[in-house]
Amino acid sequence: MNLLYNAGISLYGLGMRIAALRSDKVRRLLKGQREALPYLRRTIDSDHGYIWVHAASLGEFEQGRPFIEMVRRLHPQAKILLTFFSPSGYEVRCNFPLVDAVSYLPLDSPRNVKAFLDAVKPRMALFIKYEFWGNYLQELRRRGIPTYIISSIFRKSQVFFKPWGGMFRSMLRCYTHIFVQDDNSMRLLADIGVYNVSVAGDTRFDRVTDIMRERPDVPQAEAISDTSGLTIVAGSTWPPDEELLLPYVNSHPEVRLIIAPHEVRADRIEDIVSKLNRPVACLSKATPEEAAKADCLIVDCYGKLSGVYRYGDIAYIGGGFGAGIHNINEAAVYDMPVLFGPNYRKFKEASDMIECGGAFTFSDKAGFISAIDPLVSDSEYLHKAGRAAGHYIREHLGATQRVYTALSSIIESIN
Repeated sequence: MNLLYNAGISLYGLGMRIAALRSDKVRRLLKGQREALPYLRRTIDSDHGYIWVHAASLGEFEQGRPFIEMVRRLHPQAKILLTFFSPSGYEVRCNFPLVDAVSYLPLDSPRNVKAFLDAVKPRMALFIKYEFWGNYLQELRRRGIPTYIISSIFRKSQVFFKPWGGMFRSMLRCYTHIFVQDDNSMRLLADIGVYNVSVAGDTRFDRVTDIMRERPDVPQAEAISDTSGLTIVAGSTWPPDEELLLPYVNSHPEVRLIIAPHEVRADRIEDIVSKLNRPVACLSKATPEEAAKADCLIVDCYGKLSGVYRYGDIAYIGGGFGAGIHNINEAAVYDMPVLFGPNYRKFKEASDMIECGGAFTFSDKAGFISAIDPLVSDSEYLHKAGRAAGHYIREHLGATQRVYTALSSIIESIN
C-alpha cells in the first residue's frame, strides 16, 4: 500500500501501545499479536496447503462458522487456519475443534504481512464481512492466492464511495470475488467499477438455524422461564439499555428477565443486581432449583446467549444506544419479536424485520414502553410479531451453500 496507509497503520499500532497502558484488553491483543508468528512457525505445516479464514471478532466468527463447518464436513482432510483480530473472538474460540490452528492476526504492516504469509503459505484466504486490510490484500493478490470476502454488505456512506476513497477502492479489487448480502451492495460496487461480485446472502441466518436445531440446554434458564408470566431475554446489553429495561422489569411482576450483559465483569454484574428489586440468580452460581425461585437470571459467562434465547417470549437486543445493535437473528429464529434502540441502520435485517412487523425500535423511555407494552399485554399480538420475525429468518437461509458451491472447485484443488 502507499506511504499514507502505512503511516496510518504505524500510528494505529502506536495508539494501541498507548491504550495498553490502561486497557487490559488491548494488552492481551498486543501480547497475542507478538506471539502469533512464533506460534504459526511452530504449528503450520505449509506443505499441506491451508485455507485461511479471518474473522475480526466473535460475531464475525459466528458468521463464518457455517462455512467452516461445511468445509470440514465435506473435506475432513482440509487444513484450516482461523485468525482473529480481537481478544473477544480469540479467547472464546482459541480451542475451536473444527480448525487446525487458531491465532491472532499480526498488525497489517508490510513486514508482518510478508512474515505471516511466508509462515502459513495459504492456498486460499477467506475474510468475513468487514475486513479490509490493505497490505494483506495487496500481498495476497501479488502472490496469486485466491482471496474472498463473504457476507459483506455495503452502504453509500462508506469510504469506498467517497471521492477521496480511491485507496480503499483499490482494496476491493484485490479480492478474487466478493460475496455480498443484497442487491443494493452489488449495485454500489458496480457504480465504482467493481464487478467481481455476486449476491449470496448472509451466512448468519444459517448459523442461527443450526443453533436452534442443536437446541443447547441451559437448565437455569429453563427453570426461570417455566414460572408464570412472560420471559424477556436481553442479550448483549450495555448500561443505556439497562436504564430502560430494568425499571420496567421492576414494575411488572408478571415479567421474568434473563439478561446477558455484553461485558461480563464483576462490577457490571453487581451494577445490574443493585438496580433490580426482585429476586436475582447468576447462571454460573445457581442450580436450576435456585434459578426457579428467582425472577431474574443474569448470564454471567460467555458462550450461553445464543442457547438462552430459546427460553424467551420477547427479546431485547443491546447496543442500540451505542455503536450498533448486536445479533438479532439469534433471537428471531425462535419466533420471538425483537426490540432494540435507534442505532440499527447498518444492519439490513433490522430494517427488514421492522418492516415485516417482527421487530420494534425506540429512542427513549416512552418509545420503549410503547413498543413493549402491547407485546406484554396482548398474547395474540405477541405471537403474530414473533411469527413474522421467525418467517423472515427462514426466508433468508442458504447463503453458506451458495458460497460453498461457488468455491468448491478451488477447495477440492487444494485437497
